[in-house]
Amino acid sequence: MEIMAFEDLSHDAHSGWFEKRYSSADLQEKAIERWKKDKRENTINYWLHKRLLDLTLPFSADLSKTWLTVGDGYGFDASYFYEKGLQTTATDIAGTFLPLSVNHKLIADYSVENVEALSFENDSFDYVFCKEAYHHFPRPYLGVYEMIRVAREAVIIVEPHDPISKMPLLLAMRNLFDRIDTRLLQRYWKNRYSFEEVGNYVFKLSEREMDKLANGIGLPMVAFKGINNNYYNPATGDQKADDSSPGFRKIKQKLAIHNLLTDLTLMPSQVLCAVIFKKVPQPGVMEELKRQGFQIHVFPPNPYLRKVAAQ
Repeated sequence: MEIMAFEDLSHDAHSGWFEKRYSSADLQEKAIERWKKDKRENTINYWLHKRLLDLTLPFSADLSKTWLTVGDGYGFDASYFYEKGLQTTATDIAGTFLPLSVNHKLIADYSVENVEALSFENDSFDYVFCKEAYHHFPRPYLGVYEMIRVAREAVIIVEPHDPISKMPLLLAMRNLFDRIDTRLLQRYWKNRYSFEEVGNYVFKLSEREMDKLANGIGLPMVAFKGINNNYYNPATGDQKADDSSPGFRKIKQKLAIHNLLTDLTLMPSQVLCAVIFKKVPQPGVMEELKRQGFQIHVFPPNPYLRKVAAQ
């Protein structure tokens, strides 16, 4: 019997996940209608989603730019850009919801794509946006390289922040425990190696990881911004995102505490936005990045490859 490769098992699991969760056309329609209701009523669910999308504001003001969304199963990310008047193509490995989103006029264009082998030509889109999908890729670096390939200006990734790179005490504990037994820390740090129901390992982002990836392939710069946003609760998600909602008031209290701890560098932000630039952006974009609180890392050119190119 032929044994399927790990990546094939992962691709199959993800491509069929929506069909498994929403097993009928009626359930699929209800999911779209529920999202439209969340947006219309500005529920907590929608507010949390939009806070992540708003991390792209330094780039989305120029309506001449084109966008590709990756891992956008419902097309809701692409809808954010589409409503701004931006030419946007939604992609996902599953084609369950994207045609429905077109029918509901949430998006105009889509393509069913495996991020590890995108069908688009080099430099096909100005910006490629990937929100909370990187951690589903069985081979995430391969997916990032493909996104960089089809982008002209930048790739924007929004994912859970890897805490260990920002917490020296946790790193020291890991180093100490690992000297005794590499399995010991897992008794206390339960999600050190974590998997989701659909079968994927949960990859988290760190600034250093993206620094090395981008600098290693000769890209000019990266930018980072962290926010705290892990407040999803199915019991309160449909409440309004304003002070009339007890659920939202609790979120605001938690957010204020977490923001203070983050500002004091006592905890890392829960979510990291990493922008990988293929070329240095225009001055206006740079200024907006700084105004929005992004930290910008500009890389020195590789002196040895520069010498080779000059010969």
